[in-house]
Amino acid sequence: MSRTASDPVPPAAEPAEPPPAVPRYSLRRDVSFPALLAGFIAVIVSYSGPLVVVLAAARAGHLDQAHTASWIWAVSIGSGLTCLFLSRRTRMPVITAWSTPGVALLVTNLGDYPYAQAVGAFLLSAVAIAVIGYSGLFGRLMRAVPTGVVNAMLAGILFSFGVGIFTELKASPAIVLGAFTAFFVMKRISVRWAVPVALLVGAGAALATTGLDFELGSGGGSVLVRPVFTVPEFSVAALVGIAVPLAVVTLASQNAPGVAVLEGAGYAPDDRLLIGSTGAVSVLLAPFGSHAVNLAAITAALCTGPEAHPDPERRYVAGMSCGFWYLLVGSCGGVLVILFAGLPAALIAVVAGVALLGALQGSLTAALGETATRDAAVVTFLCTASGMSLFGIGSAFWGLVLGLLTHGLLTVGRSRRGRTAG
Repeated sequence: MSRTASDPVPPAAEPAEPPPAVPRYSLRRDVSFPALLAGFIAVIVSYSGPLVVVLAAARAGHLDQAHTASWIWAVSIGSGLTCLFLSRRTRMPVITAWSTPGVALLVTNLGDYPYAQAVGAFLLSAVAIAVIGYSGLFGRLMRAVPTGVVNAMLAGILFSFGVGIFTELKASPAIVLGAFTAFFVMKRISVRWAVPVALLVGAGAALATTGLDFELGSGGGSVLVRPVFTVPEFSVAALVGIAVPLAVVTLASQNAPGVAVLEGAGYAPDDRLLIGSTGAVSVLLAPFGSHAVNLAAITAALCTGPEAHPDPERRYVAGMSCGFWYLLVGSCGGVLVILFAGLPAALIAVVAGVALLGALQGSLTAALGETATRDAAVVTFLCTASGMSLFGIGSAFWGLVLGLLTHGLLTVGRSRRGRTAG
């Protein structure tokens, strides 16, 4: 039946309300125990192995406890802030740490310069990394310098750590053999726990033989670190002997693998943001002792896989967890210095050595893997491992220079002659 004009018009049906939008990212929803645990384990691995190398460098540079604690505080706070900010910003498990190859470099030459000049070199290196990162030069530079030469320089820096395991064997056989054996036995079971177990077994052997001397009263009753500000000084010798090699090994041996780990896990990292941000934070913290904060590779692998969470979009929580623990533990860096200062030199040597064995193996394999750069890589490795110094400049810089020179002598003009012959 048709409706007349006088019939009332039925009200129009109200449109159905759309369902409430579910936020794509919600930290409260995304938090999970596996992700939190992955970040915690990453911090344990960072402090149980690489921290020993920092203390070895501090001893080589004759730093007192206050400056050593400030160094640990600076790299820990820098790593914590960048983990938290970058993981939250990118929604990726961005794990940062201090440059272990960089601090290994400092073991060999930090004592050759006044500490203020070393801090000035830290600052210049951080500025260079920040500029290279934000400008997009990182990718182009990595393609310009042969990978084999860079890895050979890193292998030369790490060589003394591997040798150091066995030079301590005669004086402290129980400590060295105990930690050495525990490392490889545990490595068969769990690689991530190999270094902590080696440290515990070595400490037990030291306690049973030479004893441990913890100066528990030396911290003045304060648990929190009081950062020590050092006014930077600048010199040409420190620039080329510390800043240049430090920037190179940090970019090539830490940031490049760090980006690769994220890419291998299926992420698309913005290298400008990640490398530029870590460089900028390093600039701010250099006067307090931070030599370099950068992307991590080994500990990053703990947080980027399915062990952290089956859903890749929820693994960023592992990065934030890592940052939280960095901030907490780093603030109590003075306690860490007191604890580790009581460890015998032999134990520090063997734990640092086994902790860097994987990096040494990887760098040697990469250095000699390409036939075209093998000669240059060998020259770089031998020069860097020699520990020589020329004009006050350390062997790492000269190894890089001589390696690039060798590569140039062997390759420049070769393609042109080949075209002419053809």
